[in-house]
Amino acid sequence: MMPADPLATRAELARVLASPGFAHNERLSRFLRFVVERHLEGRDDEIKESVIGVEVFNRRTDFDPKQDSVVRTEAARLRSRLGEYYAEPGRSSTLRIEVPKGGYTPVFSLVKPTGESPRRPTRRRWAATGLIATALVLLAGAAWMMGVRREPYSIAVLPLENLNQALDTDYLANGLTDEIIHNLSIIEGLAVRSRTSSFALKGHPSNARDTGRALGVDYLVEGSVLRRGARIRVEAQLIRVRDDVPLWSHQFDRDAADLFAVQDEISTEVANSLRLQLGRGRRRYEASAGPYDTYLRARQLSNQIRRYDGPLDGSLFRQAIDLYQQVVVRDPAFAPAYAALASDYALRSVQFALDHPPDELAKVRTMAEKAIQLDPLLAEAHAALGSTYARRGEWADAEQSFSRAIEIDPNGSIVRADYGYWVLAVQGRLDDALTELRLARRTDPLSPGIHRTLATVLTYAGRYDEAAEYCDRAPAATRVECLAMVRAGQGRTREMADLLERAPTLNRNPQTRGLLGYAFARSGRRDEATRMAAQTTFPNEQALIMAGLGDKDGTFEALGRMAALGPQRVGLYLNYPELKLLRGDPRLAALDRRLGLPERASSIQP
Repeated sequence: MMPADPLATRAELARVLASPGFAHNERLSRFLRFVVERHLEGRDDEIKESVIGVEVFNRRTDFDPKQDSVVRTEAARLRSRLGEYYAEPGRSSTLRIEVPKGGYTPVFSLVKPTGESPRRPTRRRWAATGLIATALVLLAGAAWMMGVRREPYSIAVLPLENLNQALDTDYLANGLTDEIIHNLSIIEGLAVRSRTSSFALKGHPSNARDTGRALGVDYLVEGSVLRRGARIRVEAQLIRVRDDVPLWSHQFDRDAADLFAVQDEISTEVANSLRLQLGRGRRRYEASAGPYDTYLRARQLSNQIRRYDGPLDGSLFRQAIDLYQQVVVRDPAFAPAYAALASDYALRSVQFALDHPPDELAKVRTMAEKAIQLDPLLAEAHAALGSTYARRGEWADAEQSFSRAIEIDPNGSIVRADYGYWVLAVQGRLDDALTELRLARRTDPLSPGIHRTLATVLTYAGRYDEAAEYCDRAPAATRVECLAMVRAGQGRTREMADLLERAPTLNRNPQTRGLLGYAFARSGRRDEATRMAAQTTFPNEQALIMAGLGDKDGTFEALGRMAALGPQRVGLYLNYPELKLLRGDPRLAALDRRLGLPERASSIQP
């Protein structure tokens, strides 16, 4: 046995896998790739039957090698196939890969190529041989790298078609789509588009090339779901966008309780088709059909909340939270339900700051920590914990938790957007916030909510023309307010007033009314603005109107009452162009200190 040279060994592996005996045999190719890569990574402890059965042959986590001989059987076939390769197409190879009997750890050996002359080579021949060998290794290495690519493959999972057609069963197809997206997102080498962009194309059939162009991806996963009683049929296929060629397809007929296995197998087959490593972060959960079905119903509501296509409905939070609570009662070990509970509690605590239970933040932390205890690699749980810290103004801890979530799942657009907006922008770190939001947009290019958030932070930063472009792609229900804030920054307050008087959310949103009052005050309609300020009890509405009237004392008084809503709400308002009159006032620094905000949050753009 020889010490493994990773470059040369991977080059030889690439040649073996490209040979006729392996190119059309996914099971043996997957087996050989697994044992070679694990050995090169120094992870020989994972090259054993119990792990290979699960990772390579998609057996359940309770796989018992004594009861199922699949690994031993396939290992015998693998040894035979390697022998055939080196007897014929690979007979001239100078490096050989073997899997000796009695184990599964590969052995690499150097051999003399067939027909080599035994006479001693001259110095010139040694040099030539060295150059040729180097060139071959580099070429082979290049071929290998073409197989695994340094740049990640871009891929999108299109919403699975609900063949039951009844709308009240959409949650199942949508939930499975979400889970497949999550499973693929943690595979190194894949850049996965987030759910919002994928679901933006639901109900709009088009060919693979047009869909791929809209999402900016190289590959698509599409399929369908049909439920009949306790049985589920899932069809899925991986399509290469450039030529609309299916690279893999399969039909799964399973009990509803086996949905986790189906999700795992789909992500495994996608990774294998693209010659990617699944890695250690792949999530594996076991849950009975009942609690999991309830979880998928709750996820449907949570996703509806996060569309940001109009005023949030508090009843949706209550329904989703109630369903998640049912799940954790029935299955106390199901980590995703705890993480989702924490996430919804966190969002409700900031969106309905005056109308949520007083112990909400304590619940967020409890649920998030429970989810992390059950699954330390659950990105949503770390993000929810980060939201808890942010609500309390504990910025360093919030950043640490969000950074961990992004490290686990760099494709998670919602986590990046929340981090950029609710942590970085709140502190006035607008450049950092824009960096995170642009990364979120890269994985979620069709998300109206991310476009809206980008427009808002660009407005904070005084980049009004660019912000206006993103307002055009914001959710329809918030487009008017988005553009109105841009007009405020540009000093075009008459246009701002005209826009807001037609805003669909005018009668339901204090912020919209506050912006209109500001526009009235700044465009010569001061009496109307004064009347609006006297009639409202919402401090954020009053702060905007008082700023429009030029009343610093009234603005600070309203902001002081807003402090009861937490540092995030006030921190964001301090970025508003409408509040630029407060710039340089010493009371602003005092307000920052009171809320635990860094003084950078005071630097309102002119």
